[in-house]
Amino acid sequence: MRVTLLGTGDTTGTPTVGCDCATCADARARGIERSRFSVHIENERTDESILVDLSPDFRQQFLSHAVPLPDAAVVTHIHFDHLDGLGNAYRVFDDLPVYAANEVDPETGESVAETIRRKYDYLDRVSVHDVTPLASIEICGLELTLVPVEHPPLLCFGLVVVDPETGAKLSLSGDTSYDIPVDSRDRLRNPDLFLADAIVPAALCDRHPLGGSHHDADGVPRSFGTKHMTREGALALADELGADVTRLVHTAHYYPADEAFEEPLAVDGEQYRLDGTGVTRLDTATAESGTTTD
Repeated sequence: MRVTLLGTGDTTGTPTVGCDCATCADARARGIERSRFSVHIENERTDESILVDLSPDFRQQFLSHAVPLPDAAVVTHIHFDHLDGLGNAYRVFDDLPVYAANEVDPETGESVAETIRRKYDYLDRVSVHDVTPLASIEICGLELTLVPVEHPPLLCFGLVVVDPETGAKLSLSGDTSYDIPVDSRDRLRNPDLFLADAIVPAALCDRHPLGGSHHDADGVPRSFGTKHMTREGALALADELGADVTRLVHTAHYYPADEAFEEPLAVDGEQYRLDGTGVTRLDTATAESGTTTD
């Protein structure tokens, strides 16, 4: 299983348009992008691939990174930075099956799958398939499970991807606070690679109107407001889940410049191979240094 992080940023990305903060300036100087969230998963055994979330930056992501167009897509929730790239399917795909949860959201009165059908009914090359949360399905030779997480006020889902041939496991937290249900944590547990929402460091919670929540024993907030994990919360969750390798994603340009590009914060273009025996980093920066992550 080859995993490429096409988009590792939050809803505005880094650098943010029109922003001259030190973090955005440093990102420009380094040539680093954190575009809106999207992950490409390739089953190298079957030569098929899946796209998790359809970023508004879809076009540039696929022009910038050497990955094939997906054979299928999965949508975790209906916020624009995870869904609105679906419009790129127009005249690009002959057929694109899109998988999304069938649970009705009290806030919208429809499921994620139903929202996609309604919003993109003009895309006759897109077919939307209902998925029952916590029930595994096979897509492109891989086993996928949508797991409920906590991203109020909308329903949102994390994702577990397992290669049934090798046992390799990828877990994605989805957009979520630290308050992930027990059943979902159990499904996410023991991944080879964990991609965790970590929008800001805990020290910035005093800038949120609601402050921080889900504090640890030392009073450090594991959630920023109620919708996203802090860096500290994401790392605590990774430790609890027993993740072998963790990359922090969906990060904002609010990270101080001296922290914004430190490990384990991810940037666009990172690529990993999961083969059931460990995780190897494949992207250029690591290949040139001759290092791997196991």
